[in-house]
Amino acid sequence: MQKIQCEILGLSSSPSTGGAYAILLKEINGVRRLPIIIGAFEAQAIALEIERIKPPRPLTHDLLKQVIDNLGATVVEVIVDELRENTFYAKIILDISTLTTEIDSRPSDAIALAVRAQAPIYVTESVMQIAGFVPSEETEKESISKNDAEIETDSLPKSKEAKIAALQNKLREAIEAEEYERAAKLRDDIQRLTSSN
Repeated sequence: MQKIQCEILGLSSSPSTGGAYAILLKEINGVRRLPIIIGAFEAQAIALEIERIKPPRPLTHDLLKQVIDNLGATVVEVIVDELRENTFYAKIILDISTLTTEIDSRPSDAIALAVRAQAPIYVTESVMQIAGFVPSEETEKESISKNDAEIETDSLPKSKEAKIAALQNKLREAIEAEEYERAAKLRDDIQRLTSSN
């Protein structure tokens, strides 16, 4: 399994998503980004830790980190390792003495724990290929010039790969405009095209 180390680029919300938030991960040694829709509670838990704000009483993720520490375990890493039926899946990798174990998790909980444990966040290459995107300043470099007229690579897509690339461009634009409902529909369309391979 090829995995890519990522960092949290930001958190954002949109009224059109009904209170949902999006966390944006960026690969450390590259330009691709991965948006994941998460709940308000998880977004708050991640934001509080990033801002180093300590609530008066421990939140659920603080409690989980404390239990892991008290049992003598350490969080080695978290991996967003699967995208199935438009739902992301993750694993928390723990080291207890010399034993390494994987725990299934929602990506939002895994990331909230990783931030507290200062553990690296990884995304598998397969997930990044399906749901990741390249920001606009990078895609602009990919446009081709023909007879002094700019023709974008996603105009009139012919092959399945070209259609997927065009949809990923639209997905990126929807996320940058914080139109998460439209982004979710585009992600579904991309998933349908890639699963029909």
